[in-house]
Formats: sequence, C-alpha cells, structure tokens
Amino acid sequence: MAERRSLWALGLAVLVIGLWSAISTAAKAEQITVFAAASLKTALDRIAADFTSTTGHEVVISYAGTSMLARQVSLGAPADVVISASSDWMEWLAERGAVDGASQIEIAGNRLVLIAHGRDVDPIPADRAALAARLADARIAMALVDAVPAGIYGKAALVHFDLWTQVAPQVAQTDNVRAALALVATGAAPFGVVYLTDATADPRVTVLTTFPPESHPKITYPAALVTGGATPAARSFLSHMTSASARAQLVDHGFVMPRARP
Repeated sequence: MAERRSLWALGLAVLVIGLWSAISTAAKAEQITVFAAASLKTALDRIAADFTSTTGHEVVISYAGTSMLARQVSLGAPADVVISASSDWMEWLAERGAVDGASQIEIAGNRLVLIAHGRDVDPIPADRAALAARLADARIAMALVDAVPAGIYGKAALVHFDLWTQVAPQVAQTDNVRAALALVATGAAPFGVVYLTDATADPRVTVLTTFPPESHPKITYPAALVTGGATPAARSFLSHMTSASARAQLVDHGFVMPRARP
C-alpha cells in the first residue's frame, strides 16, 4: 500500500511539474508582428514556422511591396520587425526614427531575372539584341518601377540595355513583385521581371535570362527592429534570421547570402 501511495505521489508530482511548465511557457510566449517584402514569403513562412516551433512565440507576417510597408511603419503601424528589399527604404525609415538603426542586419541578397509564361520556353542571352527581339511589343509585368525595389531594379536593368524607352509603354505595373509574378504565371502577361526566388516559387513560369549584377543596384534585404517594438521576443526573432537554420532555408529558396564583413 505504501509503495502504491509513493508511486501515486510521484506521478502527481510529475503531472504538476508538467502542467506548470506548460503554463509557464504559454505565459512567456509572445506575438511578434513582422512586416516583410513580398518576395520573402515562401522562405520566411518556413523560417517563422520553425521559430514558433522552437520558441513558442507566434509570428504574424504582413507581406507587401517594400515602399508600402515603409510608409505604414513610418506612420506608426503596429509592427515589431521590418524586413525590406531595399537598403534605401531602410535608411529612409532610420532617418525618420521609425526603426532602430543599430539593430539593422543584412539577411540576404537576390538575383533579377526575366521570366516567361509556361515551361516550354527557350532561354536567351542577357544582351540588348536578344532582349529586344524577345520582348518586341509584348506586355511585361513589373512591380511599381518608381517605388517598389523589384520594379526599380528592373527599370534600371532595362535602362542599362538601352531598352526602357522602347518597352515602357508595354509595362503592366503591380503593387509588389509577387503580383507581377502572378500575372505571368496565369498568362495575363507573357513576360515579367522578378527576383529569381519568385521565379523558382512558381512552376508555371520559366527563367529566360538573368540580368547581370552590374545592370542594376545591389539587391539586398536589410532587417531591423521597429522603434517601440524591441521586445525580447522580437530581438530573438531578428537574431534567428541570421541563424544557420534560417540561412539554410533562404539558400534553399534561391536567396544569396551576404558576404561576411572584413
């Protein structure tokens, strides 16, 4: 009888400890709101899920074009972390005191490509003659060319090849790069200029060519804490973005890792 009581007491103690641990973990769990460039969606969804599984913190992500996110953050939108597809827009936020400049990190880079609808499409070289012949008078889907980073990079690349004046009337501009990808994926536009990571995320498109790095500004993804949102959980998530597991996810989805600083 005494032995049974001892076992029962031990079992009860284990149960109480387990319940207390669960309650304690739940009490410490926080919600982190992240504003992120639309081109990060496929990889960042996975990274956030892994982070939540490990820490218990819930990550809520709002995706949009970087220019729209930056304006929302500058007006006081309730975000904890912002991840941009442009260092210029991040500097714009820092100048307005909307982000903690000291917390800024570079998490990844990307490549710019010309895509076509469908799979049975032959690639072309990245030169003016080939680009001019293929684009001719066809519609070209691009993110907003004067505001959204992917559109700014795309316009710069076409200017580099002295094609912008020719193709500008054919460009269908969208709010973000994923919307441009969707136009090509559905066949609404035969061609589009997007990031390589967007192209590899949708099997309905083919990469025709990759624009050389010298044809456009450097594509980089800076991340920072939003002013007033520097909770321990938010700091932990920002730190997680440079972890080995997060970087593996980014590389797996086609992103380029930033070079280590000397």
